[in-house]
Parts: sequence; C-alpha cells; structure tokens
Amino acid sequence: MTRFDRRTRLLAAGLAALAGFVDATGFIASSGFFASFMSGNTTRLGVALTGNTGQAAIAASLIASFVGGVVAGTLVGRAAGAWRRPVILLLLAVVLALAAVSGRSAFLPAIMIAAFAMGAENTVFEAGGDVAISLTYMTGNLVKIGQRIAVALRGGDALGWLPFLMLWLAMVGGAVAGAAVWPQLGLAGLWVAAAAAMLLAAASAVIGKVD
Repeated sequence: MTRFDRRTRLLAAGLAALAGFVDATGFIASSGFFASFMSGNTTRLGVALTGNTGQAAIAASLIASFVGGVVAGTLVGRAAGAWRRPVILLLLAVVLALAAVSGRSAFLPAIMIAAFAMGAENTVFEAGGDVAISLTYMTGNLVKIGQRIAVALRGGDALGWLPFLMLWLAMVGGAVAGAAVWPQLGLAGLWVAAAAAMLLAAASAVIGKVD
C-alpha cells in the first residue's frame, strides 16, 4: 500500500468502501453471513458443522463463490494485461448488477453472486501472482497499522500507518452506507454498488495502464 501513488491509494480506498457496502448488504439480507468477509463465513461454517447443515451449506457456498470470483478475476486480469484493473472492475460492475437482478426473487443467489464479485475485486491489485493491496481482509490491514505504529514509536516513518487506516475507515464507511440504504432499497442497493464499480472502473482507466 505504501509504495503506491496517491491516486492508486484513493482507488483502493474506494474499493474497500465498495466491499464494506456489499458486505453490509449481504450481512443484513442473510441474517449474519458475509459477501466479502470469508473469515467470518469460515467461522460460521465450523460452528454450523456441529449441528446445522443448512447454515453450513450457506457458508460453504459463499466461500466457494468467493474463491470462484478470485479465479475469474485472475484469469480476466491476466488476459487484459496492462488494462487489467479497469477490465476487472467492469467485470465487477456487471456481476454486481446481476446480483441486484437476482435479489428481486431470493436473497441467497444474490449474496452468492455478490461474493463472487468480491472475490474478483481482490484481484484488482494483483502483482507478480500475489495481492499487493488487501481490499476485504481488514484483519491484515489492522495488523499492518499496528506494525507501522510500532515502527513510528521506534523512530521510523511517523505516518506509515495512515494508508492502512484509510483502507479500514473506507470499509467502515461503506458498511455504514450499506446499512443506511438497506431500509429503503433492500437488495436493490446492489445497483448502487454496481454503479460505484463502474465509476471506479472509469477512475482506474484514467489512472492508466499498469506494468
């Protein structure tokens, strides 16, 4: 995160906010499952395996859908080459729109499709086969905040923790927005997420190609 320029950091913050919005929507719609937070779904899977096969199936389906999105995003991004970021974000917008359409009939297909989208989102900043910026894994970003604060206390970069805090705050803000629009829009709020993904795709195109 710290090695990227300001525009790229802002793009990452926008994507973290989008993930928070989608995750809050999924959490409310499904009464406690997640579209982007797979650690939470993994815990729910483990607990449900002790006696609730229905909930275990939901958690496992969301995890599988998320991984499928990572696979799809990686393949699409590598095929797109230097324009992988805007192309993946266009894919993200299309998939979120599909989730919004699916939400008109049932919540589970919509949340599964949204989880697929969030998996794909995590490939936007892939570099050398690894994810350079974690967009939905806030535990990792909180660890980095703590590590950078420790470095600052020892006389190092005094502000190195701020970019990671920005990502965390962006996701919190997105979750607040998702929860705020839920009473009015319900799963139709995913149309807002799809529109945001389109805007982020345009912003990514303006930033330009990546190596």
